[in-house]
Formats: sequence, structure tokens, C-alpha cells
Amino acid sequence: MVDQPGAGVYPEYWEADVVLRDGGTAHLRPISPEDADALQAFHTAQSETSIYMRFFSFKSRLSSKELRRFTEVDHKDRVAFVITIGGEIVGVGRYDRLDDPTEAEVAFNISDIQQGRGIGSILLEHLAAAARENGIRRFTAEVLPENRKMLRVFADAGYELVRKFDDGVVSVDFNIDPTEKSLAVMESREHRAEARSVRDLLAPSSIAVVGASRRWGTIGHQLLEHIMEGGFKGAVYAVNPEAFELAGMKSFARIADVPGPVQLAIIAVPYEEVPKVVDECGAAGVKGLVVATAGYADDGEQGLRRQRELVRQARSHGMRVIGPESLGIVNTNPDVSLNASMAPSLPRRGGLGLFSQSAAIGVSVYAAASRRGLGLSSFLSAGNRADISGNDVMQFWEDDPDTVAVGLYLESIGNPRKFSRLARRLSRTKPVIVAKSDVTGLRLPPGHVVRTTLAPAAALDAMMRQAGVIAVETIEQLMDVAQIVSSQPLPKGAALAVYSNSAAFGKVVADNAAPQGLVVDRIVTDVDLEAGMSAARDGLRRSLRKTLADDAVHAVVAAMVPSRSLTMDAIAGVLAECAAEAGKPVVAAFTGILDPSVQLDGVLAPGGESGPSLPCYSSAGNAVAALAAVVRYAKWLDRDQGIFVEPAGCDREGTREHIERLLSSVPGEQLIRLDDGEGAALLSRYGINVVPSAVFESDDEAVAAAERLGWPVVLKTTDPALRHRLDLGGVRLDIEDADSLRRNIAQMRRALEPYGSSAIEVQAMVSVGQACTFRAIEDPLLGPVVSFGLAGDAVNLLDDWAHRVPPLSSTDLHDFIRAPRASLKLFGYQGLPAVDVAALEDLGARLVRLKDEHPGIALVEFNPVLAGTQGAKILGAEVWIGNAAQRTDSARRAMLS
Repeated sequence: MVDQPGAGVYPEYWEADVVLRDGGTAHLRPISPEDADALQAFHTAQSETSIYMRFFSFKSRLSSKELRRFTEVDHKDRVAFVITIGGEIVGVGRYDRLDDPTEAEVAFNISDIQQGRGIGSILLEHLAAAARENGIRRFTAEVLPENRKMLRVFADAGYELVRKFDDGVVSVDFNIDPTEKSLAVMESREHRAEARSVRDLLAPSSIAVVGASRRWGTIGHQLLEHIMEGGFKGAVYAVNPEAFELAGMKSFARIADVPGPVQLAIIAVPYEEVPKVVDECGAAGVKGLVVATAGYADDGEQGLRRQRELVRQARSHGMRVIGPESLGIVNTNPDVSLNASMAPSLPRRGGLGLFSQSAAIGVSVYAAASRRGLGLSSFLSAGNRADISGNDVMQFWEDDPDTVAVGLYLESIGNPRKFSRLARRLSRTKPVIVAKSDVTGLRLPPGHVVRTTLAPAAALDAMMRQAGVIAVETIEQLMDVAQIVSSQPLPKGAALAVYSNSAAFGKVVADNAAPQGLVVDRIVTDVDLEAGMSAARDGLRRSLRKTLADDAVHAVVAAMVPSRSLTMDAIAGVLAECAAEAGKPVVAAFTGILDPSVQLDGVLAPGGESGPSLPCYSSAGNAVAALAAVVRYAKWLDRDQGIFVEPAGCDREGTREHIERLLSSVPGEQLIRLDDGEGAALLSRYGINVVPSAVFESDDEAVAAAERLGWPVVLKTTDPALRHRLDLGGVRLDIEDADSLRRNIAQMRRALEPYGSSAIEVQAMVSVGQACTFRAIEDPLLGPVVSFGLAGDAVNLLDDWAHRVPPLSSTDLHDFIRAPRASLKLFGYQGLPAVDVAALEDLGARLVRLKDEHPGIALVEFNPVLAGTQGAKILGAEVWIGNAAQRTDSARRAMLS
């Protein structure tokens, strides 16, 4: 929380950097009393028309009383946000609570010279989010009819507007709870803005290399040289105060001396000089920075502070940052031809987009792609990833016509919830391959605000599978898959034909394919490569064409030993030609080649640069594994993704009010566990019903409770370690009358004495079934995470859990319940009847909705859920609530800080 002197207290996350419609950045924060002079300057710079639109009259200056009122707010009943660029206020939005405490009036004022950049829309999003936190549900506004821009902000926000015209003023009224439409509008705006910001970095109209040097081997020298030799189509300027001429061009002492506008600045100066250069770039109107300089997150706490300051400084000037410690950027589009990287030459043009964190790994990623002959559309090395991230680049790639597949090497995922949303959308049109290091987890990259995760380690992998991501473990595996998706059509199924001129080799490949989920339709080994060049080639072509024409075959792995008659290049030419004709993927693995100068792993284009290409591997196992990964992706892509349907009987508004009432007495970040009655009441608002139980002290109380709940009953200890353990005496079943109940109570207390357990509860007996467990948590990074498993020791000992990140479609829910290995027990295991899986899916759907829509619910656990042949009964429920932490992907646009 931030305590503002002379005003109230507000949450830290109310302050945020934001991306504007044109890709620039700005800073949003609550207004403060110290803003009086800046607000006056903002007001006096406005046109008479803008002032009249805001105040319905013209006033050249704000009075002292008005300045105090506008800048001194309590952040509860009165909230005001300002957006600043370069420290100057460029927009103000505010609300004032009305007599009805659930309503507030809003007003906006946007700088004349900054209009059209989406500032009003961003202010509305953040004001609405703050208002909802303060219990406000509706906004009203009075707007002059001629103020069409402001009316458009409200109309385009996705809320259901009610308009009235009275006495020359348009009154607008709307509910500010997020709707599908308002969230879709926000997501679309975010996409356009972030894609634009990356596009401007990768396709700048002009570049200045600050720190360009004539000393061979220095970063500044190499960057300038590579930009020039790569044939960049825009203007290039060298900036170095100690040189008059560099790379055959005039050098400028400062970026302010450059005669033309500079869109992108490449910074390669010592870190102590970077702050001055950033300020100069901001003053010169530069739009973005690539910082190659080291000495930041790799230099301990001091370096982390420098990195945070670098980002803060750049964003305050409206600039985005790649780096620091970036290897650089590449764009092979011939209209750009940009090689602002440490790579010696512009790579071959192709359809693969690459992103990497850390300079060292960036070198490896780039080298691996170059070595395999993979054509690139673009490459971005984020270095320490202080600002521009993989999420930003995915936004760009989604719209980029030059990119057909993408690969990312990630060392951390700062906003996994957003990553899941973007990757799932991008994967629908372009394959997304992600390699993550052994230490990659749910954490932020160095230099960002620290947040730890509560989610199980497997939740990240589950999230990627759910999003359609092709997850691999190494850079080499990333390239193995990239060779296929960037050069071959996707397979229509898992049926595979194995071609080989060695029966033993073909059998080994087929045996390797089955465990990968591929179905070997046939093994073709009657391939004669010794019949002479022409005859061998024609024979292979005829056989392959026949096989590929068969609808039962979806892909081919050719595992060949080249001969004197038919070389590797000749075989590859036939394979590439037949694959292109059939529109089916063919991959090749060559063995028996001992010449170390022959590069096996890579994409061969036997027919030349414009001809068909073929993914080739030195290992048949690698070829099969890569093809299997592509088959799994194609299967995900081809399946029905399901629909997002809210189960009937979910009271979202009532639940929100219920949680707010419970939290009104909870201080700070403290969590509280609801008692069984209160927890059951909260869950019932989403149609989730818990079988009632009653804790008792005396036998008479137990009998009375049993009469009330209905015979037969069960006894359970309240001890969390024993309450599900029939084998340890923690549970007694099928008690039919009062006498039996009294005897069982006595026996149970004696049995539990060694464990020190005392409290016992009585509960109505339900039909037998399979015991299951549901769990949902609010993770600081992932947001809501739901888990499912079959109850018992095995689920924990064997880690047999299914994890998912909401929201979940109907297809996701179907897979969720069937994901644990033990889920076979739900479908008629060893002669037992199948359980009501539809009831489990319905319960999962309600829990997912509850957790996704209410971050104030910190944890929910149902244990056990007894799934019978008809229905599923919750026998035990644990509910914890707390003041909701700000989700990393919320109903307001904000950059990671």
C-alpha cells in the first residue's frame, strides 16, 4: 500500500506503465497534492474548446480551491489518475462517488496534442477497476453532444450504455463489471498496441548506433558494421563524440545533433553513460531502444537497481526497451533488411520467428538456426528482458505475414497467465515452440518486482499443453521441431510410413515411433539404391508417390543409408519433391555418413532456394521425436476446442458481495479459513453443495444431529491428517441408529487417543463411489490454478494430479477429469460400475468459474468428493479467503514492473 501525505492510501498496483495505441509508453498513477502545479500547466496548455468540453464553460486557469479539490483525493470515494509522459501530465481521469454508494460520476481530460493515442480508454479501464475494488458498480457521466471523442470512449469500451439527452447534455450510465465484450475490447486494444510497439522496433524507419566505434571487435563497431552490411533500407546514423567519421559516414557527437528523426537507438556505451544517453534519446523523440550494454541484473543488487531505473527512465519518455545485455534484433523482410545484432551476416529469409532471453543463450539459439539452414523472419534477443518480453513479441508475430512458426527460449515467465492467453490464441494460427531451461519456472526475470508462486511445478507444463504450445527441453529440440513446422505441411493424423533401405534400420525406427504416439502403418524396405543413379531415383520416387497418395498414411520418415549410386543430396531431392506434391510432411534421417564436413541436421533445399525443402536429421530418434511433437500439435489444432459456458445457478454478484462482507474485517494480507457453515453458504452461490455435517461434544448432541441429518450416518474426526483415514480409525461408516452411534463414538475416541485427536463430527451417509479430490488456489503469478486427482495416498505419492489454468472450455474440462493416470477407475475399472463423470465435469466447471471470477478466494479444497453412478457428493470442503492479490493479467492494461 502507498500512503500519500495529505490524501489517502492506495494499492501499489494502481501505479503502472502502459502501452498506448501507437506503441509508445506512458506512466499511470493516482494524482497527488504535489501535482497542483503540473495540473495547472496541463490545464493552461489546453485549447478553449477542450476546456469547455470538460467544464461546460471556459476558465483560463484553475483556482486554488479547484486545484486542491482536484489533487487531494481519498482514493476511495474520490479517485483520480493521471497519465504522464516525460514527467508531464497528458491525461486526467477521475470519479466521485454519488449519494448512492454503488454509483460514481466520471470525468476525463486528455491533452490536445496527445489525443488519438488511446489515453482515455486506458484511464477508463483503470478507474473502473479501482472503483470495483471500492464497492462501486456503476459509472455515470455528463457529456456535451459535440464531445464525440469522449462519447466514443464510452461506446467503444464494451459496456452496456444507457444514454439520455436532457437540457443540452448527454447523460451516460453503465455497469462497470467486466463483460465478455469489455474484456474482448481490452484484449484487442492491448494486442494492437503491443504488436505496434514491437513492429516499430523490428522495422524502424531510421537507426542511430550510440557508442559506435571504429575499434574492431567492440560491440559498437560490430553493430554498426552489421547494420550497414546487412543492407538496412532506412537511414543509419553513428553517434560517438570522439569520432568524426565511422564506417564511411559522418559521426555525430550526440543524438540531438542527428539531422533527421531517429526511431530506434542502439545503445552500446558503458552502463554509467546509459542514463544520460536515454534522456537524450527521449528528448530527441526516439521511439525505442536496444540496449547491448552489460552491468545490470548480472551485477547483483546494484545492477538490479540500475536496470529498474533504466526501464523507468525509458518508459517515462514513452520508449520501449529491448535488453539490457541484448544480442540484438534481426528482420529479414527485404523492405527492412535489418541485422542490428552480433551475427556477422543477415540470415536466410524464412518463416521462423525466434525469441531468446539472455545474450549467451541468444548466441546459441541464433547459431543453431544458422547451422541448420533455417530461414528466419525475425529474431529478438531480449537479454535481461527488462521490458520487451516473449508476450510482446507473440503479439507482433500473430499479425506478421512473414512469420509462419515461432520459437521461444525462456528462462523465466513473468506473466504466465497472459502467456497462456496469448499462446493459445497464437497457436490457433501458427505453431508455438517453447524451450525452457532446467531452472525455468513460475518466476519473474531479474529486476522485476518479486512475487513467488504457490502453484505445483507441473502447473506450468499443464498450462503450456492446454495452450497448444509445443514444449521442448533444449535448443536442439526446438530446432528439430522448427525444421518441420517451418518447411512442411502439418500432418492430418498419426499414421506413419517408415522408409529405409535397411530392414533392421527401418524396424528400429518403427519401434521408436510407437512409444511417441505414432501409428506405424507400414515399413517400406524394398528401396533399391544400388540400381544406378537414374533407376534408383525413379524407383524411390514411384514408391514414395504411391505411399503418400494413400489416405491411410499421414507422414513419412525416411531413414536412409546413402550409397555410391544415390547420394544424400539426390535422396533428399526426391523426398522433398514427393512431399511437396502430396502436401504431406516427409522427414529424413541419414546414417552411415562419417565425413564431419557434411552437415546433417538442418533443412535442405535440393532444388535451390526457391524449391521444396526437406527437414534432415543425423538421428532417426530425433526425427521421430520432432515429428511426434508436430503430430500432437496438429491433433490439438484439429480438435473441437469446446465452448466457454457458465453453469446454471452461478450468482457472481452475490458471491462478490458475500466475499467483500467477509473480508471487511480482515486486516492487510491476512488469510482466514471459513467455518464449515460459512464455507458451504459461499459455495452454494455457485451451485456447489456440500453434504452437511455437525461437530458435537456429547453423545446426545451427536444423536440429535443424526436425527436432523437423517440415518444412516458416518463419524469422522476433524483432524485433517485422519479425517479421511478409515484404516487408522478416523472414519466409521453406515451407523443406522442411536445405540450404534453411541457405541461407535466410544470406540472411535479410544482408537484416536494415541493421535491426540478429540473433535468428532457426524454426517449423513451417502452412496458408495470413487473418492476424488478437487483443489483450487490463487497463485500470485498464474492466477487461479485448479487441480484434480483421485483421493488417497497414491495421488500425492505418485504426484498423479491434473492441473489447469482457467478459464477452461468444455473440451478442457473433459481432458481435465481424464488427465490423472488413475482416472481409469472412473470408467468401470475391474468390473466396478462407471461413475457419473458428467457430474464431476459439472462440479469442475463450477469450481473453475468460482475461482476464476473471485481472486479473493485464496484456496478451495473438496476432499473427498464421492463420485457414484449418479451424481458426485462433496463430503468435506475447506475454503480460505483473503484480500485479493493483483493478478498479473487483470481487467486493466499494465506493463510488468
